Amino acid sequence: MQEEDKAKVLTALGGKKGIIDSTIPSVLFLLTYNITHNLEICLYISLGVAASLMIWRLIKRDSLMHSISGFIGVAFCGWLAWRTGQAKDYFAPSLWKNSAFLLVYLLSILIKWPLIGVVLGPILGENLNWRKNPARLAAYTKATWIWFALFAIRLLVQYPLFKADQLNALGIANIFLGFPLYLATLWGTWMVIKSVPIAKAN
Repeated sequence: MQEEDKAKVLTALGGKKGIIDSTIPSVLFLLTYNITHNLEICLYISLGVAASLMIWRLIKRDSLMHSISGFIGVAFCGWLAWRTGQAKDYFAPSLWKNSAFLLVYLLSILIKWPLIGVVLGPILGENLNWRKNPARLAAYTKATWIWFALFAIRLLVQYPLFKADQLNALGIANIFLGFPLYLATLWGTWMVIKSVPIAKAN
């Protein structure tokens, strides 16, 4: 597999820009809440930053998919926290999302349609031919297990902090289990996938 394939994989799975656009507003939310202890101000700042990132991507003519989804995510998280009056609820949708993804990835493995293969097969030009190739199927299954582990680790760390009302620890965990763990997951996915040749059409 070539560097061009690597770029396609990274783009399809979110890429660095996508995770940055979704992480920065959360970091600023945590920082401003510790300074102001004013939930409304924190929410306005988070939304303003998310909107600014979206505008910046537009000016740079980058893909808006991740910045738009990031803005929608921040808006929903902010609305939920405002609705309940609990700052920790800003991070609740992240727990819901990780739980849902964990179940979907696990189900895809159990039915032998690993989700990473379903997503990347068409992008890498092998469509669903990988399902007829045992080595390629095994590689996509391993890659999907890596993503399952990502969501499991996040839940195992963040859920107890959420239940214990540990806002700062939850926010810090959200940062370190976001960008760094995401990059490690991308690297692991690529290392597994590139070890097996792309499946050719019969």
